[in-house]
Amino acid sequence: MRVAIAGGGLAGLACAKYLVDAGHTPIVLESRDVLGGLVAAWKDEDGDWYETGLHVFFGAYPNMLQLMEELGISDRLQWKEHTLIFNQPEQPGVLSRFDVPDIPAPINVVMSILRNNDMLTWEQKIRFAIGLLPAIVRGQKYVEKMDQYSLLEWLRRQGVDDRVNSDIFIAASKALTFINPEDVSATVPLTALNRFLQERYGSKVAFLDGAPPERLCQPMVDYVTEHGGEVLLNKPLRQILLNADSTVQGYLVRGLDGAEDEIITADAYVCATSVDVIKALMPEPWKGIDVFQKMQNLVGVPVINIHLWFDRKMTDVDQLLFSRSELLSVYADMSNTCHEYADPDKSMLELVLAPAKDWIDRSEADILTATMAELEKLYPEQLTGEHPAKLLKHRIVKTPRSVYTAAPGTQACRPDQATPIANFFLAGSYTMQRYLGSMEGAVLSGKLAAQAVSQRSSSEAQDAERNRQPASVA
Repeated sequence: MRVAIAGGGLAGLACAKYLVDAGHTPIVLESRDVLGGLVAAWKDEDGDWYETGLHVFFGAYPNMLQLMEELGISDRLQWKEHTLIFNQPEQPGVLSRFDVPDIPAPINVVMSILRNNDMLTWEQKIRFAIGLLPAIVRGQKYVEKMDQYSLLEWLRRQGVDDRVNSDIFIAASKALTFINPEDVSATVPLTALNRFLQERYGSKVAFLDGAPPERLCQPMVDYVTEHGGEVLLNKPLRQILLNADSTVQGYLVRGLDGAEDEIITADAYVCATSVDVIKALMPEPWKGIDVFQKMQNLVGVPVINIHLWFDRKMTDVDQLLFSRSELLSVYADMSNTCHEYADPDKSMLELVLAPAKDWIDRSEADILTATMAELEKLYPEQLTGEHPAKLLKHRIVKTPRSVYTAAPGTQACRPDQATPIANFFLAGSYTMQRYLGSMEGAVLSGKLAAQAVSQRSSSEAQDAERNRQPASVA
């Protein structure tokens, strides 16, 4: 069966990979000249990479890890020491570590918290643990029900100290969802916490050894094309064409550089774009359908990724860092964490500005000035004094609409991969799957979409076979 997939990000490419595994023939249509969607990256005039986001892999990403194993590229993940590292704003330049011992979960994570004496008192640790018990003991069903509350509301209902929120959960919330605890659904961080507590290496971090389009996306393309599929760049979806019964007739693709538009036809169609794109392309006859009406409440969150190249080493830390800054979220010195970006003498810091809603329309100059001011607090020895480190160049990548904004109440608005339209399916981390808005969620959504296509195809084949059977004679 031929399947047209709009979107060459992780969701679309994963969907194509699992479709060819099931014997189908996908054709992936990517609107830009680069693969990856929300993990896209580009080279500048010096040959240095700059990325859409700071992409971190966790041990609790089973579908991503399985996919990389199937592609034979697991060795491209550079696993780091099992620890979480936070900056101490009240002690500039000082880092606080939560070192996770190599013992069974959840004892390992509990021990990392108990052994850290930099950030929480014993009373706060105990109240923290007691407050989290319902989410741990009552499982994911309970966690899903907590979508009615923001994370901050849930913490206060559980009697968790506000200091825990300011020290731990603001940083965690911005890292996971790019928004603050008062704005994010409690379901999101509690889901992540459950994964970290249930899996021995769930919170262990890895970085890809190079740029995602080359080191992660291209192997998926190679696999798909080697098995008969196609992946085409510069093919932006302009319109979803419908039959009289509101099923999909074809994808109208916009012609670029003076070329004419073209119609791509298939037996089934998958939309693996961001939720904001599919909302904009929604055919008028579909807008009254409940599933698509609910999707109108899903909106991409703005994200800003900042790259700073310095003339000397800023740090020797080879790990993800939580800034605990009001402006910044997580960051890393990519010259330490990533093989392809390695430099023994200079640093390239990659930072996430979050929340970004008040900054997305600001000038790059304003963003750079504010970022450097925050960095002076994190690296006072390197950036102040008589001989401060020199900023050689910078790149700022704005994504006005990234993963869906995981606000309270949005769980009920997330659609399944199979839609009420017989030959139309959805893929993307905003669709319903357990890992929410993340690379893992994107890969899982693509796998689920491929399964939905196969199941519906099989069901239709069985129905057709039954219709061909001669009626029995009494």
